[in-house]
Order: sequence, then structure tokens, then C-alpha cells
Amino acid sequence: MTWNSTMSSGYSSLEEDSEEYFFTARTSFFKKPSGKVTVNKDVGKERELRTEFNREEFRQKIEQYNSLTKDHLKMTLNPTGVYTGFIQVQMDLRRPVTVRGGQRGAAGALVGEAFYLPRGVTNTLHISSNNTVRQVIVALLSKFTVQDNPAKYALYKRYRREEQVYVCKLADGEQPLFLRLVAGPDSDTLSFVLREQTGEVMWDAFSIPELRNFLRILDKEEKEQREAVLRRYDSYRRRLQEAMRELRGPS
Repeated sequence: MTWNSTMSSGYSSLEEDSEEYFFTARTSFFKKPSGKVTVNKDVGKERELRTEFNREEFRQKIEQYNSLTKDHLKMTLNPTGVYTGFIQVQMDLRRPVTVRGGQRGAAGALVGEAFYLPRGVTNTLHISSNNTVRQVIVALLSKFTVQDNPAKYALYKRYRREEQVYVCKLADGEQPLFLRLVAGPDSDTLSFVLREQTGEVMWDAFSIPELRNFLRILDKEEKEQREAVLRRYDSYRRRLQEAMRELRGPS
């Protein structure tokens, strides 16, 4: 089962004092950067330089950022010194996720269903400068009503340096809006990607219903692949039979 793009469109708000997430239809697709991609696992070396700015410097940087943005996703500096703005996160999940279903089980609880989220979809989130990477991940999973443990996922930054594309995992305490402000609004300079945690799959972290859903999806995919192979060979057989009839001519 796969969600289509209309089911995955979303705009979410993750402001500092808000306990709820608000969504409207705001989804975009952006082309993956060309060139060789290097995955850098050393977060410390590739992390943005932590420069301390005073209020006036932040105001100047935000004004410069807003003058460069072309999609009206501007930043706002609040009187408290906290600033709000937008980031875009590309969903790049290879494994199915478990979402809250509409059916109830024997105990009355909602039964989770496994879905493959469409890869390449970009979600726009409205966040504050105090929001961390972990909070952004939780907001994205909440937007899709994903029941999986947020610890299974990680937020990566993708950036270009001298025609080389790098991908670096962000620490949970990183502040994505600060990275966006420092890098500027250009997505080729910096973009965010949500992925599963790298390394071997920790099957013990999944519940029995989740594992059963994965098996059902695998059975469905196996059946579809088998039917596709049979259709292809059936087409070859028909073409060969037609060619043989043409060579034999009218009897």
C-alpha cells in the first residue's frame, strides 16, 4: 500500500509555545542535487560553526535572508529574541511506516497499518529558533500520524561544497532554523532530509503487529512481481507464435 502525493501534502507549524500542529495543503517537490553524494558520519566535523550573534546581528542576518528568499517563506524576529521561520524537509524513507488506522482491534484500540510513504515529497514546517532536530522529527511523524518510535529516524543535512554533495547526520540538539539562517534560503546550499537511522535494522524495536504488516507488504510485493514476470513472458510467447504463423504462411 502506497500513499499518493495528495495524501502526503502538508504544511505544519511547530512554534515555540504551541502544543498542536496545524496543517494545510502545501507540498512541493525539488530535484535531488546532481553529482556524487558523500555520506559523512562525523557530525562534529561537518557541523555548522557555532557563531554567537547578538540581537542586532540576528536582525541583520534575518533581513538579508528575507531579501534573498523567493518563495515568501520569510523569517520573523520576535521581541523576545526568538525568531521563527520555515524549513523544508524531504521525506526519504525506504522502509514502511506504521500509521494509526481507522479500524479497531479486539481490545478496542486503533489498529496500525503499514504504508510506504512516497519518497521525494518535501514538507514545509513553521518552527522557531529554539526547536531542535528531535522536535522536528516528532512533528513530521505526527503530521503523517506515524506511530513508530521517533528514535528510529534521523534528520540529515545535504549541502554542496565545490561541486561535491555531502550528507551529514544532525545531532538531536541541533537547531535547524539556525542552520537555515546561516546557509541562506537556497536549497542547493543546504537542504534537510528525513531518513531511517543508518546501520543494521533493529528488528527488536518493532512490535509484533508492525512485523506482521511488513510481512503482508512483502507478500503483496512478491505477488505483484510474480504477476509482472508472467505477463512479460506471456507477451513474448504471443509474439513468437505470431512470428511463427507469419513464417509458415497460409495453410
